Amino acid sequence: MELSTAAWMVHDTRLMLCVLLAIASIIVLISATKLPPFLSILIGTFIAGVGAGLPPEEVAKAFSKGAGAILGEAGIIIALGAMLGALMAESGAADRIATTLLGLGKGKSLPWVMALVAMVIGLPLFFEVGLVMMVPIIFVMAKRSNQPLLKIAIPALAGMTTLHALMPPHPGPLIAVGALHADLGLTMLLGFCLAVPAVILAGPLYGNWLSKRLHVDEPADIGALFSAPPKAPRQPSFGVSLLIILLPVILMLGSTLAKVALAPESTLALTLKFLGEPLVALGLAVIAAVVCLGWAAGMPRADVGNTLRKALAPIAVLLLTIGAGGGLKQTLLDAGVSQTISKVAEGAHMPYLLLAWLIAVALRQATGSATVATTTTAGILAPMMAGLAATQSSLVALAIGAGSVFFCHVNDAGFWMVREYFGLQLKQTIWVWSVLQTIVSVVGLAGTLLLWHFLT
Repeated sequence: MELSTAAWMVHDTRLMLCVLLAIASIIVLISATKLPPFLSILIGTFIAGVGAGLPPEEVAKAFSKGAGAILGEAGIIIALGAMLGALMAESGAADRIATTLLGLGKGKSLPWVMALVAMVIGLPLFFEVGLVMMVPIIFVMAKRSNQPLLKIAIPALAGMTTLHALMPPHPGPLIAVGALHADLGLTMLLGFCLAVPAVILAGPLYGNWLSKRLHVDEPADIGALFSAPPKAPRQPSFGVSLLIILLPVILMLGSTLAKVALAPESTLALTLKFLGEPLVALGLAVIAAVVCLGWAAGMPRADVGNTLRKALAPIAVLLLTIGAGGGLKQTLLDAGVSQTISKVAEGAHMPYLLLAWLIAVALRQATGSATVATTTTAGILAPMMAGLAATQSSLVALAIGAGSVFFCHVNDAGFWMVREYFGLQLKQTIWVWSVLQTIVSVVGLAGTLLLWHFLT
């Protein structure tokens, strides 16, 4: 690696040291002093920002901006997902779906069924949307099958996060495809070839191994919310239950097809894009659940309203924690961490795939955002990739996607969602989420290297 003294400044060194110090501080504060994650991340943010040279008031503004941005997007989705999950539990819809899935797979085959279901549901959905929809199913399935919670949860998490990293039309791979002018259809095909082994290794296989070594009890508040016994006089049919949970999937898939196959300004395309917005799609699913799972099943309207209201209380801590993670991310971006890592990348000389993966890894570790990692990496590499063949461009795009999910930790919103939903300690979350993501990332890199060798 070659770096000119002009390119690399004292500020860059200080910034990277401050990032490491902030992350270490957050971990110590949560694990040793038992401070709440929100407060720990807030303290870590000021350590990173002030240490990197930002005025304290700018750190505060960046934190507020980042927290507001993530809560404005993921926060509303999580709230709607909690409402939908509570209605599915109390109406008996989650129980009905779980009963049917248990009929398809029992014992050793159940984790494989969960991985497949998560892949189907997660295909068009953002990870956050897929997770809030799958959580009630995971809790009910674990309870009904008498299986360890992690044995059911990890395959579902792996199915959703792998597609998020390696399969367009998810934002990360799609951004990389656009920046590198890769072929979308070819990238989707190659991404699927990588996703299958990644899901198998990070899902059922890793889940079976970890569940034997790490016992996790169902969290009291959220567990009670999502696995409550049915209260509706009439349990909905499997068809209606499935339609409700698949409604956001269908709507968001329609939006994706509109972007790919229809004229951008046509009435049908604009309608499908509107209905496929995560907020709109989940909002319509909640309304459909109120009507079809609540009122139509004989639940009193007051009970339906109470179910929706009480769904919000258990997720308050989760929302605050995710907001803090967004604040930390924005502060690091304002401090210039992306530019610092870009300087390192510009002086590096190594194979394209490995370079793409390493840059994305570095940016993800520093910023906590797969989108930032993907966008910045693709922008850095785009001039170098101008002469690549179609297959090579697609593989570079997938290597970037794989790198963007490597060892996600305390500055990642998904990390805190998994921690709070499943009632994990910090160390447990690293084993459940960070290591799972790392397996997906490494398998994705290994797969791209193999395909590059055989196809180019």
